[in-house]
Amino acid sequence: MNKDFLKKIKEKLEEERDIIEKELRSFAEKGKNIKGNWNARHPKFHTGSGGQRLEEEADEVTEYERLLSIEYTFETKLQNINIALGKIEKGEYGICEICKKPIPLKRLEVSPEAKNCLKCRP
Repeated sequence: MNKDFLKKIKEKLEEERDIIEKELRSFAEKGKNIKGNWNARHPKFHTGSGGQRLEEEADEVTEYERLLSIEYTFETKLQNINIALGKIEKGEYGICEICKKPIPLKRLEVSPEAKNCLKCRP
């Protein structure tokens, strides 16, 4: 694979990784026990009392559920980016994990963290 192409892809992956980590840091903290795990912080809306407080607590739960979903999506994307970066370092990047054939460059340009060619994509 062309060195210039790999350099471009590596820069794109690193930039995307940095953006995702920045987004994660805005509402979550890195887990201490499991590598690559993030923990969403539970939002705090407590400003009212009585019925208003109950509504705020319900809103907190709803927001927390939303953040957990986003956290999971970002963690998965980040894991795939880190795998792709590791493959670049090992010289194994751009090979389909299923059929072992080269992944088309156009696919890698669109989705640089792709593990499989379009034919083998789950």
